[in-house]
Amino acid sequence: MFIMAATGSAVGLGNIWKFPYITGENGGGAFVLVYLVCILLLGIPVMVAEVMLGRRGRQSPISTMRQLTSEAGLHGFWNSIGWLGVIAGLFILSFYSVIAGWALAYIPEMGKGTFQGVDPIESQLFFDTLLADKARLIGWQSLFMLMTVGVVTCGVVRGLGAAVRILMPLLFVLLLAMLVFAYREGDFAAAIKFLFWPDFSALTGRSILEALGHSFFTLSLGMGSIMAYGAYMPVGTSIGKTVLTIALLDVVVALMAGMAIFPIVFAHPGINPAAGPELLFVSLPVVFGAMPGGLAVGMLFFILVTIAAWSSAISLIEPAVAWLIEKRGFNRFTANIVLGFIAWTLGIGTVLSFNDWAGFTLGDFTFFGAMDFLTSRIMLPLTGLFVAIFVGWVMPRATPQSELDGEDSLMFSLWLWVLRYICPPAIGVVLLVGLYDTFTAAG
Repeated sequence: MFIMAATGSAVGLGNIWKFPYITGENGGGAFVLVYLVCILLLGIPVMVAEVMLGRRGRQSPISTMRQLTSEAGLHGFWNSIGWLGVIAGLFILSFYSVIAGWALAYIPEMGKGTFQGVDPIESQLFFDTLLADKARLIGWQSLFMLMTVGVVTCGVVRGLGAAVRILMPLLFVLLLAMLVFAYREGDFAAAIKFLFWPDFSALTGRSILEALGHSFFTLSLGMGSIMAYGAYMPVGTSIGKTVLTIALLDVVVALMAGMAIFPIVFAHPGINPAAGPELLFVSLPVVFGAMPGGLAVGMLFFILVTIAAWSSAISLIEPAVAWLIEKRGFNRFTANIVLGFIAWTLGIGTVLSFNDWAGFTLGDFTFFGAMDFLTSRIMLPLTGLFVAIFVGWVMPRATPQSELDGEDSLMFSLWLWVLRYICPPAIGVVLLVGLYDTFTAAG
């Protein structure tokens, strides 16, 4: 159950929505190869550290960090790891629920044939009209938030556990169905070449940083969720093997999503694989509407996107829920209602970013752009950087040794070396370049 829950947290819009389009923007196979290396050298070591901290503390991320810093006689500054993760999770949930609402909105539209025979201009018009209709966006956002709060309210076993036992197998079944469709109706050979044949001439320094940043985002690191789930991990279970399994499943889902999407894209020369974020919501509906049985498969596809988002969303709210229950005496129902309302209210700002507030910007950012930048470019890398430094350099070595059974282990020594000497500079570069790019663009 822990593996499915953590995989559900990791597998989300980053795999189904973001990975295909950033792969398309960055040239395909070479980017995929760099992304896999980044998962191995950056994502897995930090994820092991987060799970280890969670299991050691057995509480919410905030309470866990307070306990561990107090036990070791360390400065209270390190408590910020827990706070940053929990707040970042809520911020991400606020705009995540809006984007997931788009996927929900497309399910009935596919089912009733809205995209039958449409061209790219008509598809773009539908998407633009949806974004302009704030009442519809708020309606779909509210439905998705209710789905999320409903699951977490039921508790760790009856809510989170039951949900992932159903959602994760269903996700893989739907992905396999999409792969079969892509193989039969799309240009599978072109997709394989694009994804798995490295063309290093298409790779830039920015591509490498994009791969490094995405490897971090896709494993849900720095959001508090992995540390919170670590608190529920059984004693005696190997953290290293479990994290490797989760990372493998996450990568498999991302590659399966690419193999489900790109054959369909390459079968239609007018569709650009580097179409960016609109690849899913503008380009693919055109393709589905033009293929035999495509509308049914399109409906299936957006159900798949919704499930991936749902399994991640329940992990984004859980760390804050756990803290309110532990330290503020809330029951699970009240904690979920309060936090769900806060995330929903913040999400209204994202909704309005696409219509009423589109002309109001802070620097070059709309409200949505600012929230996305604050979380993905600052809070998540910063939390990950602090985790790597705290576990690698500050925490007494005996603590991770006892949790990871690594006193005389070569793998433990290798993990600690990577966490100390590879992760901090790599994460630091992503953080600094992201800030530099933003201030340069604003200037």
